[in-house]
Formats: sequence, structure tokens, C-alpha cells
Amino acid sequence: MTDGRVTLVSGNWKMNENHFEALKLVQELAALLRASGVPKGREVSIHPSFTSLRTVQTAVETDHVPVALGAQNCHFEDRGAFTGEVSAEMLAKLNVSYVIAGHSERRTYFGETDLLVRRKVDAILAHGMRPIVCVGETLDERSAGEAFSRVTHQVAEVLSGRSGEVVGGVVVAYEPLWAIGTGETASVEDAEQMCAAIREEVGRFAGAGAAASIRLQYGGSVTPETAGALLDAKNVDGLLVGGASLDAERFVGIVRAQA
Repeated sequence: MTDGRVTLVSGNWKMNENHFEALKLVQELAALLRASGVPKGREVSIHPSFTSLRTVQTAVETDHVPVALGAQNCHFEDRGAFTGEVSAEMLAKLNVSYVIAGHSERRTYFGETDLLVRRKVDAILAHGMRPIVCVGETLDERSAGEAFSRVTHQVAEVLSGRSGEVVGGVVVAYEPLWAIGTGETASVEDAEQMCAAIREEVGRFAGAGAAASIRLQYGGSVTPETAGALLDAKNVDGLLVGGASLDAERFVGIVRAQA
């Protein structure tokens, strides 16, 4: 990680844990983090399902758990005839701090485009929350030598045209789709090279200040065993954790990982 930024480790619970299970998990996290603490210069966010947000919010605030509350998605409109959707305005009222936008599963299974993700980011920012913008390339794109152009294009489509100050406050999570469930493995070098390319692209359209302050996460089968080396990479400023975040001990192991 480059100097001066606070690393962000985010736990994406995906479509797991009903609100009873979510309460149990956050209580386990609270006990472990109370015992070991969060390392200096590191921030933690947890992203439960919508039905668990209020339960988790209450637990986090009542027990003073050292984590920020996050959401997994939102709609781009504040309100209206959008059955089944949840707005950024609603999330802000629950004291949500971070909202994931454009996760690879949303892009793959629900057809989310860069334009749609951009509109979601607009809504998240308008309500004072920070977006975690997910980008990544498929195995076919990587095999065709299009990995860097694909990912930097996504970044520019979603974030360009905004002030350097706004862009600098965003989080971008690189998810190598080709290394998720394919048997392929993304190395620390893969993560570092792509994050460096993202930072360079941000500098191109938003300026050096934004490039220096934007936080870049890596997400892709992160474990306690791999977390330290990833966090030690120059351009990796955090981790977006999936399955391992559902196990309190494993997640805290990632939160506390050192190179």
C-alpha cells in the first residue's frame, strides 16, 4: 500500500444470514475485535443483506463495534414505482457508510452496465455515503489481452467527469472474474499491476491528487493466508472479502493480517 491512506477491509455477506444469524455474527465479530482491536491505519466495513441492516446497525451502534455499516447495492432513484428496490436515501437513514456498486455478480446475473453503475454512484454520493465501485475482466477478456483496457474503461465510464476531490474519496474494488470459480489463481502481482493501472487511469481523468487518495481494494477469494501479502502491495489499499467474511475468526484474521 502507498503511504498515507487508511486501508479498508470490507466483508460482503452476499445473500447469506437471516437477521438472527446476522446478529450472532456481528456479536462474534464484536467480541473478537474487542479482544484484538483493529490495526492502526485500517478500517473495516461489513455489508449484510437488506433484511439484516437494521439489526446489524443497532448491534454495531449499541455495542460500539469498530466497523462501518455497509450495503451491497442500491437503486439510483430516491423513491418511486420500483417494486423490490432499496434507495440510497433509505440506506443513508440507517447510517450506512459504504455501498457496493456494480459488483461482478450484479453485472453478470442482473445485466448491470457501466451507465447504470454510474447512476447508482451518483445516488450514493448525493446521500453522503461512499461507493465501493467494482470492476473486473472475464477470462475471455484476459486471454484476448484486453484485461487492462477493459478495467480502465469501466473505471472511466463510472467515475470520469467528477471533481478530483469526489473521485479521491471513492473506493474501487478490482475483482478478477477469471480467478473466481475457474480454477485459475490471481497472484499478488496480478492485483498490484491492475491496481497500478487503475490508479494511473484515475490520474489521467481526475488528476494526481485523486489518484493518490483513491483507495483500491482487491477482491477474489481472499483468505487470512493471502491477505497480508496483498495488503503489502504498493497499490492495494484494502480487500473486498466474500465467503471468508461469514466466519468471524477468519474475517478478523484478514482484518489483522500483516505482510
